[in-house]
Amino acid sequence: MAQTMDRHLTQAWTTELDALDDRLAPHFSRTEVRTRAQAYIRGLLSGAERKNGWQLAEVAGDATPYGFQHLLGRARWDADVVRDELRAYILDHVGDPQAVLVVDETGFLKKGTHSAGVKRQYSGTAGRIEHCQVGVFLAYASSRGRAFVDRELYLPAEWAADSVRRQQTGIPETVAFATKPELAQRMLERALDHGARAAWVVADAGYGDSRRLGVDLEAREQSYVLALSGKAYVWAGGYQHRVSDLLAALRQGDEPSIVPETDWQRCSAADGTKGPRLYDWCRLPLTPPLQAGFARWLLMRRSIQEPDALTAFTVFAPDETSLQTLVRAAGSRWQVEIGFEEAKGEVGLDQYEVRSWHGWYRHITLVAHAVLAVLRATGQDIEAAKGGTPRRTDSLRTFKRGRGLLSP
Repeated sequence: MAQTMDRHLTQAWTTELDALDDRLAPHFSRTEVRTRAQAYIRGLLSGAERKNGWQLAEVAGDATPYGFQHLLGRARWDADVVRDELRAYILDHVGDPQAVLVVDETGFLKKGTHSAGVKRQYSGTAGRIEHCQVGVFLAYASSRGRAFVDRELYLPAEWAADSVRRQQTGIPETVAFATKPELAQRMLERALDHGARAAWVVADAGYGDSRRLGVDLEAREQSYVLALSGKAYVWAGGYQHRVSDLLAALRQGDEPSIVPETDWQRCSAADGTKGPRLYDWCRLPLTPPLQAGFARWLLMRRSIQEPDALTAFTVFAPDETSLQTLVRAAGSRWQVEIGFEEAKGEVGLDQYEVRSWHGWYRHITLVAHAVLAVLRATGQDIEAAKGGTPRRTDSLRTFKRGRGLLSP
């Protein structure tokens, strides 16, 4: 029985990796670079304790990491073209009209100050201000799986204005300063323009506070649920209202001025490890959008245990959308957190050793999170194969040993 399971797992992994190789091959014109890219992806999927250059080289059977350094640095290939192919790969396997597109960012801690875009800035990874790079990511999540489909490295304003550091890290002249919401907007445009069907776009307050992002999504008639901070403003009844004032009124037991009565309902945002994640929710009508058949709401979440703990979301959706549907959409943002945990813990998203602009984009693009998503979507046992990537043999263990992924 165990041998049969090994053969099935081996065949599934091999078939999927071969199919991915075939899709990506046309984007690497030189055989050597194409082979290196394939080995890099397999190394990231391997059971190496660290996914740095030396350990990936050991997995590949190389004496030094110079081949991978060449792949991420000087080799000629376009990371954006490969990104587009990987996005299509994900949509082909886990695409669903009821999916969500989730915007979020993550920090990459750095000890030095020479990596492109690094500075002392807030990192959600560390939960404090640290020397780090910040990447803005777009995840696609459906009932069939989740994976990242785009990425942008945030370039702080001081970096954008520093010609010396730009030259040292290879930042293209065409790259100018852009806010994180602007980076998110670019990624969403690319995904939606290239066929990413999704019922919702969701993001936290760092992006929800940017009204421009919501306006662009509304122009597409793309439904969204975006968290808001207390600093944000919303329009209702012909007036602008500060969100912090509305939250304060609710905490004091008063009815917000934009609605005569607040109807709280207890709903589950999603199922957690301890059962349904229950909160009290209500929605307040905002100024209607220009799009016929759509409405805007201010969605409010209140903790059951701590009634003063309130969170606000701005919503754009078809006007017949139920409160429960909005609640479920708001609760779907956790998908990106799981995605970061998987990508960092399993395929080395944060374990790169490159300082250049192009090196960052190339590593992040080749991170094999998409492969994990597709294999999981087909019901494969990822844990059983963590030691390495399989091929067509009678024994998965033999294959791993042959590739140097297990001790003899």
